[in-house]
Amino acid sequence: MIEKPTIKGTLKALLYLAPALIVLGVFNIYPIIMSFLMSFYTDYDYFKNIVHEYGFDNFIYIYNDPEFRTSIKNTFIFVLGVVPASIILSLWIAILLNTKIKFRGIFRSIYFLPFVTSVVAVSIVWRWIYHTDYGIFNYFLGLIGIDPIRWLTDPNWAMPALIIMSIWKSLGYNIIIFLAGLQNINHQYYLAAQIDGASSWKRFLHITVPMLSPTTFFVSIIAVINSFKVFDEVYALFDGKPGPAYSAQTIVYYIYDKFYLEWQFGIASAAAYVLFIIIFIFTLIQLYIGKRRVTY
Repeated sequence: MIEKPTIKGTLKALLYLAPALIVLGVFNIYPIIMSFLMSFYTDYDYFKNIVHEYGFDNFIYIYNDPEFRTSIKNTFIFVLGVVPASIILSLWIAILLNTKIKFRGIFRSIYFLPFVTSVVAVSIVWRWIYHTDYGIFNYFLGLIGIDPIRWLTDPNWAMPALIIMSIWKSLGYNIIIFLAGLQNINHQYYLAAQIDGASSWKRFLHITVPMLSPTTFFVSIIAVINSFKVFDEVYALFDGKPGPAYSAQTIVYYIYDKFYLEWQFGIASAAAYVLFIIIFIFTLIQLYIGKRRVTY
């Protein structure tokens, strides 16, 4: 029998939740509200915390700012480069790791290590890998007669370098999630399909893909959101700069540059909410597709 909620019970529940609610309110809700208000500050005295005028000037500014448009273009290129490749590769590796192979536990740990490793440490290693004269990438390219590529100093190669490193770093998390999804699929389905003469490809297409659709849906949403918010990799890989000639500047780096370096708080807040709207729209699109395509 379900008891009806009482005032005493509600107050007791709120008392238990109070520490978490206070932390959430101070460090999450309050900054969200303040940044929204700050996006409309057109004349703001930071030192005295006085707002002289409100308006839409900050949104008009970023709309007309070529640097912001470049940041949006770079961010979309990054998302399109990282998300599909990371999902396909991580699913393929997860399927391999889900089979009975030797040293399976060791391989799982190796693939998960990049995800839990510091971005700074990872970026230092990749800066050495991408080195024009001594990098391992250019060494292997030289073996097949390709001239060294200036990965980190050529504007045409900075974004591909960032995408490759980000794909590698994101594999571990996606693989773990896909492995959990694969292990929840009843093996009897595969046995029945095998008895009926279904090939490996057909078993994958008609059993694995539909049964794994909720996991794929979850991974895709997380991957899209994280890719739109990319900043650490850019900052660490290019030594605090947005790549040569701003070729790797993303929206979050643009926000960081305006807020922390130029002290244009209103512009930074407006850009942050534009990013929020973009992510929100893409999440809604994914949810709409998920309702039609995901099999639960």
